[in-house]
Amino acid sequence: MSSGYSSLEEDAEDFFFTARTSFFKRAPQGKPRAGQQDVEKEKETHNYLSKEEIQEKIHKYNLAVTDKLKMTLNPNGTYTGFIKVQMELCKPPQASPSAGRPAPGHSGCMNTLHISSTNTVGEVIEALLKKFLVTESPAKFALYKRCYREDQVYACKLSDREHPLYLRLAAGPRTDTLSFVLREHEIGEWEAFSLPELQNFLRILDKEEDEQLYNLKRRYTAYRQKLEAALSEVWKPG
Repeated sequence: MSSGYSSLEEDAEDFFFTARTSFFKRAPQGKPRAGQQDVEKEKETHNYLSKEEIQEKIHKYNLAVTDKLKMTLNPNGTYTGFIKVQMELCKPPQASPSAGRPAPGHSGCMNTLHISSTNTVGEVIEALLKKFLVTESPAKFALYKRCYREDQVYACKLSDREHPLYLRLAAGPRTDTLSFVLREHEIGEWEAFSLPELQNFLRILDKEEDEQLYNLKRRYTAYRQKLEAALSEVWKPG
C-alpha cells in the first residue's frame, strides 16, 4: 500500500503513512470484531470526555504544534493526527525477501505515523511492521511510552488495547514530555517455546521426578534394612 505521504525532512529517517481503520484487516461481514467500530471504540477510550472537551483539547494542541503535524476532529467525534515512534531494536527484524526497502534498523530511527484516535497500540505495531514488510510476529514487539518528569525518564509498556493518539493529545505535542518507542517484547525464558514443547518438558520432568523418588526410596529402604539388621545383632541375647 502506498503511504500517501512523503518525508518532510530528508535528512531524518522519517516515514509517513496512513494507519486509519481501513488500513487494517476488516472483520467478515456480519461478524464485527470486538471494539472494531470507530464510535464504540471512541466511547471506550474517552467515556469521560465530551465531544466539546475533546474539541477544546485539540484546539489547544494545534496551537502548540510547531511542525505542522496537527490533529483533525471528525464529525463523528473521532479524530486523526500524528505520532512519532522511535525504533529501539537490539537487532534488525526479519523482512520479506521481496521487500523493496530494508527493515528498520536498530540505530534509533524515527517514524511518523498518521493514525486515528480509534487505533490501538496493537494496530500501530502491526502498521509499522506492515510498512516495512517485516515478517516477524507483532507479539515479539511492544510499544512503550517514555515520560520525562523532573529530570527523570520513565518508560512504561503500553497494553495492546490502549490508544496512542489520545495519549499524545493528553500530553501535548512536545516529544520531550511524552514519546513513543518500539522495542522487542521482553519475554521470559519459557515463553519462547510452544505449548506442545512445554507439555513435553513437563512429561520429562515428571518422569525424572518419579525416577529420583524411586531411587531415593530404594536407597533408604536398603539403609533401613542394614540398620535394623545391625540393631538385631546388638540386642540378640547372649
